[in-house]
Amino acid sequence: MLLSLVLLGLLAGAVVPFQTSINTRLSYYTQSTFYASTISFFVGTLCLIFLTALLYPYPFTHSYWATVRIDETWFIGGVMGVLFLTGNLLLLPKIGASLTVITTITGQLFMGCLIDTFGWFYITPQPFTIVKAIGLLLLLLGIILMNMQRRHAMFKQSDSSIVLWIIVGLIFGCAPPIQAATNSTLGQTVGSPIFASLISFSVGTLTLLVITTIFHRRFRIKHTHELYGPLKWWMFIGGALGVIFVTTIIVLTSQIGVTYTLVAVMIGQIMTSLIIDHFGLLGIPARKISQQRLWGLMIIILAVILIQFT
Repeated sequence: MLLSLVLLGLLAGAVVPFQTSINTRLSYYTQSTFYASTISFFVGTLCLIFLTALLYPYPFTHSYWATVRIDETWFIGGVMGVLFLTGNLLLLPKIGASLTVITTITGQLFMGCLIDTFGWFYITPQPFTIVKAIGLLLLLLGIILMNMQRRHAMFKQSDSSIVLWIIVGLIFGCAPPIQAATNSTLGQTVGSPIFASLISFSVGTLTLLVITTIFHRRFRIKHTHELYGPLKWWMFIGGALGVIFVTTIIVLTSQIGVTYTLVAVMIGQIMTSLIIDHFGLLGIPARKISQQRLWGLMIIILAVILIQFT
């Protein structure tokens, strides 16, 4: 049972690099990452409306809304998803891709452990052991090895605000565990992980719509691009992949906790990213797997064994 849930988490994590690549390609036609993300969230919302109507139509009845109680869990998950997206967009040009990944994942691990240990956001508490702490440290070491392309690059930057941006990255990294925990609680409250995903996506869509209106101020899509050619239908499926990710996270968090869920998802992301890099998929230049990245992957596998069996 546990193995099947972990594999499901790996699958959920595996869709993220594909979703990111598709949304990035769409952003070339929208000329705005925020607008592309708004479209992605909106497509995901439409998919979830269809799935909810098909599998759990009760929320579309008047009697449901006459008895339902709306609380903070209805809004936190969607806002946290947008916060994490916005945070990455802010951090990337300031501290680079590698350090962005490292700082945000560190924030995820830290917040995930706090939520699991103290039972925040209505999550059942799980004991924090020394072996689990060692596993988390090894996991972080493995992530650093796999993402740090230029050793000591951060120390060569002349910008004195680097420490501030690292702290900001840690704060933004706290968003995904909070999103996972609140969405999981919401799924149990409304009786359906699919409907909980619909609520999260709807809030995220409205939030991104406001952000796009403020910063982009126009809603136009180019039908062709000088480098990538005409706009294609598959550039709009990022939201459908997001549905798989968010719904799976809701299911897994209620079964195996926030930390285990995030670990499985992160490994899925990392392994898929390695495959995409190695073979140059999705139009990304091929980047062969180095010995350093292989060591990082082995350390991550060891870390997961320590975490899962304590």
